[in-house]
Amino acid sequence: MPSKLKGDKISPKKKTSKKSPTLKLKDQIKSLNGNLIEQKDKHLRLKAEFDNYRRRKEKDTINLLKYDGEDIIKSFLSVLDNLDRLEKALADNKKLNKEKIHEGIELILNNINKRFTELEVQPFGKSGDLVDHELHDALMMRSEKGKTENEILEVFEKGYRYKDRVIRHAKVVVNQTPS
Repeated sequence: MPSKLKGDKISPKKKTSKKSPTLKLKDQIKSLNGNLIEQKDKHLRLKAEFDNYRRRKEKDTINLLKYDGEDIIKSFLSVLDNLDRLEKALADNKKLNKEKIHEGIELILNNINKRFTELEVQPFGKSGDLVDHELHDALMMRSEKGKTENEILEVFEKGYRYKDRVIRHAKVVVNQTPS
């Protein structure tokens, strides 16, 4: 018999486990049940996470709609302050200075028009324009010589467009030539 050399390892015989098919099946069932429980847990957590996300988004949307005009209101507070100052100046000054009042009103109108420009609001409807039934409401018809058919003669109220949408039609008097 050969002698053992240092470093030689004798490998023991591997024991082969001979499990019965029912034991293997039970182990597989146990493993599958564990996986099923784990997947159910993952599913429940994901569902709860999604429900929380949905509630959060719903709350954000409600707040967005509820306070939608806040920035616009803030931008017009300075206009309101200027109107208050004009009113106070009129009350304090018994002697009316029409020129100063006119200047104050002009400043306020310029301030409003500046805000409208920032908000992409454009006025339309001037005397001399041709009537466009998409933009103008003809309140009256009048006939004036030297004017073209459907020309706007007078503007009762300007129309306004917000971005690409008409938010108020212009109310106008239109020239109607006798036929």
